[in-house]
Amino acid sequence: VVIRAQNGELLYRISPWARYVVRDEDKVNYDWVHWNPPESYIHKHPSPKRLKSLRIYESHVGIASPEGKVASYKNFTYNVLPRIKDLGYNCVQLMAIMEHAYYASFGYQVTSFFAASSRYGTPDDLKEMIDVAHSMGITVLLDVVHSHASKNSEDGLNKFDGTDSCFFHSGPKGTHQLWDSRLFDYANWEVLRFLLSNLRMWIEDYRFDGFRFDGVTSMLYHHHGIGTGFSGDYNEYFGLHVDEDALCYLMLANHMINFLHPECITIAEDVSGMPALCRPVAEGGGGFDYRLAMAIPDKWIQIIKELKDEEWNMGNIVHTLTNRRYEEKYIAYAESHDQALVGDKTLAFRLMDAEMYTNMSVLSPLTSVIDRGIQLHKMIRLITHALGGESYLNFMG
Repeated sequence: VVIRAQNGELLYRISPWARYVVRDEDKVNYDWVHWNPPESYIHKHPSPKRLKSLRIYESHVGIASPEGKVASYKNFTYNVLPRIKDLGYNCVQLMAIMEHAYYASFGYQVTSFFAASSRYGTPDDLKEMIDVAHSMGITVLLDVVHSHASKNSEDGLNKFDGTDSCFFHSGPKGTHQLWDSRLFDYANWEVLRFLLSNLRMWIEDYRFDGFRFDGVTSMLYHHHGIGTGFSGDYNEYFGLHVDEDALCYLMLANHMINFLHPECITIAEDVSGMPALCRPVAEGGGGFDYRLAMAIPDKWIQIIKELKDEEWNMGNIVHTLTNRRYEEKYIAYAESHDQALVGDKTLAFRLMDAEMYTNMSVLSPLTSVIDRGIQLHKMIRLITHALGGESYLNFMG
């Protein structure tokens, strides 16, 4: 798309609604490709019935291979989904599907909101993957990033019309200091249309069964949770620091999804504990079905880092696992991508570290480090599964 800006400058842009964008190996930017095959993939299997209890396998298509390469939708369909099914999970939550120019952002710096990432294959490959998951009775959720957008302008939304306020707030209000990304103006009618239609597209075209909304805490407050601790005091959740436009968007999104597709599930990634976020919109709530129990993995990391095994305080552990809003559903997890990927270690590495490389084989003798690590890992997951919430999540990493 070529746009003549107010100052007369010609801008070369990708359509915000582009469904398929690819990057040639010798180029830096992505290019928009018109995707319209003569015979598009037709879904053969119905979506599974809405689950009462989710056992979620959080996964990333690109790293789902033992080989040192970016894996494909096809690989995930035929090699990974059967294993997920065999392990007893009933839900897959997919990261990094919305197109992102920077692969190492794990999909959280989105450039094309309507495009399924071309790194792993074509849009039809993704549709087939979701269809095969449905044939196994597996619910498929999309990790949707509507909290911010990449700063890229050549192949992203930033400065689409030459100004800094086309989709976003202008000035400092439109930039997230820590994430170095742009923040949507949720009071803008066209922004609401763009984001709400984006949700409908992923449900209606690709047959996703719901969403895990990323960065909800950043959306809910003007301070974006930066340098802020949440103790549970109601003054932290009600006041001028709450971004009412963003909260209204989340309520609108949940209302629309519930009205058009009542079988769909929505999950909030909120670390603040905003009251009633997971109560129906009709009750004045945020409308989400679940929120992530984000205090639990932090507690496990703190315990493993700071305490000897015999100093673990069971009362403190149980309090953290059961400390949640009354009649709001939580998804418990001992670790997710936040712990395993973002400059951190997995629980297994924290417990066993260097011996993971040398003593994890049946051909080598069982050491006390490996023995302790495996036992504690099992017990951590068991008590988290049992007490932490109404559903459970594990990360493939």
